[in-house]
Formats: sequence, structure tokens, C-alpha cells
Amino acid sequence: MRASLGDLELLAAVTRLRSFRQAALEAGISASSATERIRALEDRVGARLLNRTTRSVAPTEAGKVLLARLEPALGEIRAALDEVGRAADSVAGTLRINAPPPAAQLVLAPLLAPFLARHPRVVVEVASDSGFVDIVREGFDAGVRYGESLARDMIAVRLGGPQRYVLAASPKLVARVGVPSEPRALLGLPCIRTRFSSGTMLPWEFERDGEVVTIRPEGPVIAGDGQVGLAAAVDGLGFHATFEGWARPFLDDGRLVSVLDDWLPPFEGPFLYYPSRRHMPAALRAFVDFLKLRG
Repeated sequence: MRASLGDLELLAAVTRLRSFRQAALEAGISASSATERIRALEDRVGARLLNRTTRSVAPTEAGKVLLARLEPALGEIRAALDEVGRAADSVAGTLRINAPPPAAQLVLAPLLAPFLARHPRVVVEVASDSGFVDIVREGFDAGVRYGESLARDMIAVRLGGPQRYVLAASPKLVARVGVPSEPRALLGLPCIRTRFSSGTMLPWEFERDGEVVTIRPEGPVIAGDGQVGLAAAVDGLGFHATFEGWARPFLDDGRLVSVLDDWLPPFEGPFLYYPSRRHMPAALRAFVDFLKLRG
């Protein structure tokens, strides 16, 4: 015999309140529905569980035996549900985020300290991956991507402000080969390319006054890591297109110089994305609220 938890809770409520009408109000159903459900439960049990008169309701002996076993079990179930509810409401636990390296290092990492200062019971785990990851299948609470890479069925919240690329080279390389006058001039010069973990090497795209120029440069170094590319650029091995945030320390101390700045306008920064607003983990909800407060 199988009985639903709802029907067993209804039986306990009718017995406690000594009223079908009051139990039905508590359960948010009609009195007639409550009566039918108890009758169906008795049919499944094969025994009468409640004695009814026009004025009162009381458990039968069989009902008392069942309720004696049932009440402790229902109490345990209620306590477990309350505990889960409290955990969902409290800002604690692990927040797992998948993000590409530039967004993880330049945008997400600086947010961790102020966020964790507000929510010290949260642990943030950041997985840095330049490939496209199914965050639901891989068990992440959220991911970070740029606008053109966002799935349409995801909810997105802006993670940071605009970013931009720079085309950087060492002063000694510029002294040797000169400053390219426009993007196509790079096709005859040594360049340092980037290969992502997916195996893709993206072309370089430049834009000025509505004109877009896309090239596929060549050169002596292909780097799978941003820091390797920067080190090769500092050593004078080629022009390197990279995030300004990564290149800034080298530009500031003169180890690198930037060229073609007027062809590299800012672009929209990354977004945090996640699959649903319903039953969000408390740590994710807190992080989303934190981002919205920062504007």
C-alpha cells in the first residue's frame, strides 16, 4: 500500500484539529476534497481511520495506531525541510563559477575580496577555462562569458565595465621594424598569436570610424597562455594583441609600447550567466545582488 505524504499530513491535521473544515483550510483545499482524500486513504489502508459524526471527528483504534507511528515520522520530515529551507536562505556554502582567463583575472578576481567581506561564510571556487563549458552539466552555479558567446536561454548580469585590447610590442622591435601605419601592415611583420584550449586561433579584428579590418597574422610564437605571449613580446619576438589590463604593467614601466590605439576601441565587458532565477543557491543569489548593487 502506498500513500502520499500530503494525505498522511491531512490525516494528522484532521485528527489534531478535530475538524475536516479546519484541516482543509490549513491545507488550502475544500472540505469535500479533504473528505474524499481521507476516504481514499482508508480504502488504500483497508481500515477505517476516523469516526465522523455531524459534530465531531475522532481517530479509530486503527487510526490511533497509525498516527502513533506517523507523527514522529512527520516531525522528522518537517524538521528536515525546515533545515533545508534555512540553509537555502542563509548565505553560506560554495559558489562555483567558470570563467575565461581574462575575465577571471581582470574582472572577477578583484570582486572577490569585497564580496567575501560581506559574506564570509561563502567559499568561491573559480575555474578558469577559455573553452565553452556546459555549466549545468559540469556542476557550476554560474559562468562568465562575453556577450557574443552567451546562450540565449541563460540569464545574464553585467560583471564589469568595458574592456579593450592593445597591440603591444617592445621598444627595440618598434625601433627595428617601425610602427605599422594601419592593421594590414602587420601582415609583413612578426606577430605573436594565441591558440585557445579549444585549438582555435582567432583572427585579429580592428575598427576605426566604422571600418572593420580583420587579419590573420603570422609570426614566430604561438602562445596558449597570456603571460607567455606577453613575455615573448617583452623579448621583442613580435607584436602581441592582448587585453589592456594584462599589458598595463608592462606599458607603464616601458617594457612595452602600444600601437594602432585608434583602431582598438573599447568593447562590452563580460557577463555572469546562470540558468534560472527559481530556487537559486543562496550564495549565487547574494553574488548576483552584489553585482547589481555595484551597478
